[in-house]
Amino acid sequence: MKRNPEAVAEAIREARSIAIVSHVNPDGDTIGCAAAMRLGLLSIGKEVALFCEDPVPDNLAFLPGVCMFRTPGENEGPFDLLLSVDVSDTGRMGTCEALRKVSRKTAQIDHHGTNPEFMEINSVDGNAPAACLLVREQLKVLGVELTEDIAKCLYTGISTDTGNFAFSTTSSECFEVMSELMQAGLPLAELNRMLFRVKSRPHIKLLGRALESLTFRGYGQQIAVMKLTQKDFEDSGATGQHADTIVNYGLDTTGTTMALLAREAPCGMIKMSLRAKEPARVDDVAQIFSGGGHEQAAGITMQGTLEEATERVLAEMERKIKAE
Repeated sequence: MKRNPEAVAEAIREARSIAIVSHVNPDGDTIGCAAAMRLGLLSIGKEVALFCEDPVPDNLAFLPGVCMFRTPGENEGPFDLLLSVDVSDTGRMGTCEALRKVSRKTAQIDHHGTNPEFMEINSVDGNAPAACLLVREQLKVLGVELTEDIAKCLYTGISTDTGNFAFSTTSSECFEVMSELMQAGLPLAELNRMLFRVKSRPHIKLLGRALESLTFRGYGQQIAVMKLTQKDFEDSGATGQHADTIVNYGLDTTGTTMALLAREAPCGMIKMSLRAKEPARVDDVAQIFSGGGHEQAAGITMQGTLEEATERVLAEMERKIKAE
């Protein structure tokens, strides 16, 4: 598993039409990667299409070009190159996985340590704090000039995946790239407020429901647990995107080592967000249930009732807590 920007650059140079794919339930890193790559590729004369199974979250709607995202239709392509960004495995591509069949070549840029290198060309660094760092490197290799709009996209990915530069994974590379983004005219104060301070009313209402459900489990009650039903979403006027950061409130509670947010999804599945404080990790728990992610931040989508699914995952988290 290593970065391979030269190989990806060669595939890009040979391609005329390029499809860029972000992962399901998109976050700031995958959308930032895709939006930055689109701008960069357009600047060197490529035809670019953006794809994602789920809508772009409202708080990322300000990013340039995100209105171009669409779900794959029946008559897409053909494309010379399919490029996935911040996608840890084929399952995270969702319906966009079908684009493989209409693409001459496939490549990926990613930073998940669990990535099985599922494309023909793989540029993967599991130690990178954000995939947008790899995209910045990729654009350099392609000779793309850093603009203010590209800087906005890259900052969004780097800042959101590092917890606004607060996570232990935050590296010196983050700040080296941030220096470049500032020199390109990044409106830091404006974007920081939009990404980390401004909260929608549905999010605040949903957060209230989640906090009402908060309980503590495991040895020493080190696991914070929250649950959200479909009724909670309906009553709050919220959607899945409004739940993305709620799990962190549980992890930030004094005395917790891990946190779990379990929620009912409209599709009938149960979605789990798992978090941990170092040295604890939750990616291995997620993998037991065919999920994935990072050591301290992972996710699972599974069948069952909210209670049943929660208990199954909690059993594994409690086992880890006790063993450690």
